Amino acid sequence: MSVVRLLGVMLAIAGAVLLWSGLKARDSLTERATELITGRNTDQTTLYLAGGGAALAGGLLMVLAGGGRRRR
Repeated sequence: MSVVRLLGVMLAIAGAVLLWSGLKARDSLTERATELITGRNTDQTTLYLAGGGAALAGGLLMVLAGGGRRRR
């Protein structure tokens, strides 16, 4: 396994953990109260969701497309 693919796996796992944390935080009582009052999620939850999704997508792209053997 190449270094790029290994980094991609690590990034995808970290992104999945952040995304899962954001989804769990979205279900909390304080988050629901904030959403009821303001109509949107808190900045921290939004960052978890967006950052986790971006890291997961980037990691998957690195795994699928990165680090193949060079042919001459």
